Amino acid sequence: MITVLVVDDDFMVARIHRGFVDRVEGFEVVGTANSGEQALTAIRELRPDLVLLDLYLPDTFGIDLIAQLRSAQPDCDILVITAAREADAVRGAVRQGVVNYLLKPFGFEDLRSRLQQYARQRASVPEQVTSQADVDRVLTPTRPTGNRLPKGLSQETADLVSTALKAADSLSAAECAEQVGLSRVSARRYLEFFCTRDQAVVALRYGTTGRPERRYRWHA
Repeated sequence: MITVLVVDDDFMVARIHRGFVDRVEGFEVVGTANSGEQALTAIRELRPDLVLLDLYLPDTFGIDLIAQLRSAQPDCDILVITAAREADAVRGAVRQGVVNYLLKPFGFEDLRSRLQQYARQRASVPEQVTSQADVDRVLTPTRPTGNRLPKGLSQETADLVSTALKAADSLSAAECAEQVGLSRVSARRYLEFFCTRDQAVVALRYGTTGRPERRYRWHA
């Protein structure tokens, strides 16, 4: 099991993120923290493999906390989860060697894909490095290659979905399904595929009640 510490200033958000992580096979949340001070105490006591780190903490900025977390637990990795969209924040996180940078708001699938990518990369480190290929497998994340579509998706329908997406500011899966003539589930499969290729981006729209709506926008 990959053990996880969730750090977020909002205890309700931390609880949601904990629930997300616990749904991903191979991951286990061992604790939560709501400030930098709490995070340092927790990492010393719990020794997690991975920290999900919010940047806007009440007593420090998360980027400044990373070095202290690594000093307390040198073997831990950091996955940033934040609303911080400033280029300096992203560059600072990259310089500190974070394994990923996920913007709020996000859904379960967004976090799950990044945790699974982290698990694959972590498992790809051999006991002994014998060639450059061993290093390249560790440093290069696995991504879809070429223009091949996943099984069950057709190029003709993908073209229809991309055309509809390009013509709109944003679309939900239901709206896309109605325009293209698909089921909502099928439309969402195509939309999520475009997101994995970085050809589309998704954001959550929160209403007054119920689950947030996923809105897709063409990005390529």
